[in-house]
Amino acid sequence: MPEPPKHFLTDGVQTDMAVAVALEPDAQLMFRVRAGDTACFAQLLERHRNPVIHFLYRMVQNQAVAEELAQEVFLRVYRSRESYEPTAKFTTWLYRIATHLALNYLRDHRRERADRSMDIETDDGPARQLTDRLPNIEQDLVRQARLNEVRLAIERLPDKQRAAVLMHKYQELEYSMIAQALKCSESAVKSLLFRAYETLRVRLAHMA
Repeated sequence: MPEPPKHFLTDGVQTDMAVAVALEPDAQLMFRVRAGDTACFAQLLERHRNPVIHFLYRMVQNQAVAEELAQEVFLRVYRSRESYEPTAKFTTWLYRIATHLALNYLRDHRRERADRSMDIETDDGPARQLTDRLPNIEQDLVRQARLNEVRLAIERLPDKQRAAVLMHKYQELEYSMIAQALKCSESAVKSLLFRAYETLRVRLAHMA
């Protein structure tokens, strides 16, 4: 019989690693990180870094800040490796950390966000200047303008509603996972989403 990897032999870890075999792939990797395998952390980072940055960008609307917050997210994941327990899916735990950091950032920079939103310019000017271009270019401009309207409408939602919508619509997380990330009940998540989608429906009614 081949000799098991050394990190399986650490006192208390062998049982944990045996349990990890039955878990989701991310949790298995995290257990190996907990056992000292830094290469597995690199795999988690490669797998989840871009989705986390995209989520954070939609929350804070600033690419540099989103990347900085994502770095802090994974730093906290690594620092928490020794106490990690798979009580929820790894992605739920990950987005709980990301949501917490994003909401804290938004709370601390609320005035700055209000000032920036007043300076947002529309794309009407450039679109009107290109009316003599090819139809497919016009269609692309219209599509981009519609996407911008949706993005701005989501950005103007209350912070927790926006977080719930982004996790539900873009990250495709289940209600239970969103509830854990936002530290609330599933019924509260459904209420947040209902209010958010009703607001979006009204604000974007002209696009129907």
